[in-house]
Amino acid sequence: MDHHMHHGEDPATEMARCSMNMLWNTQIIDTCIVFKSWHVTSNAYFFGSCIAIVCLGVFYEYLRAFSKSVDTRIAISLIASGKGKKRSASGTRSGRSSPDEDAGLLTGRRVFKVATAGAPVPFLLRVLRAVLYGATVFLSFFLMLVFMTYNAYLILATVLGAALGHYIFHGTINLDLVGDEGKGMSCH
Repeated sequence: MDHHMHHGEDPATEMARCSMNMLWNTQIIDTCIVFKSWHVTSNAYFFGSCIAIVCLGVFYEYLRAFSKSVDTRIAISLIASGKGKKRSASGTRSGRSSPDEDAGLLTGRRVFKVATAGAPVPFLLRVLRAVLYGATVFLSFFLMLVFMTYNAYLILATVLGAALGHYIFHGTINLDLVGDEGKGMSCH
């Protein structure tokens, strides 16, 4: 008796199994993408799956840009309402750099201080920021799982989506923050 038949599986489902590869591959038919239910059974379905993954990569970059936009709007509204203080570009009120900044310049190391002068964000806006962050983290890990199929075509679709999304949604750069823009929990 077959082991799968012992567990009550239908012989027809036994024929349609997901192939799990832990090595670089270009397999198309019987590839499963993240879920057993996302089981590729034809070339057209695989092509559609690649398009969906590209779209997820673009959406990921949209979420990153939208989150940054929301943070900027919140900061502007807090400054306008007098609840937040705008940081001076020179480091201190006197126009001279702080001793911590000088230490960073002399040693070549960055000096990180705990931000104590931040403005409190209202509850609903904190919820919005948390939801956007959670969605971004979820999508980044989901795309990581797609990448971990080790399928060359799916990897290409993931990278293409991220690159296309970055091109579309990140067309400007803040020259004051070059090198300081973190990507949070992003995996790509």
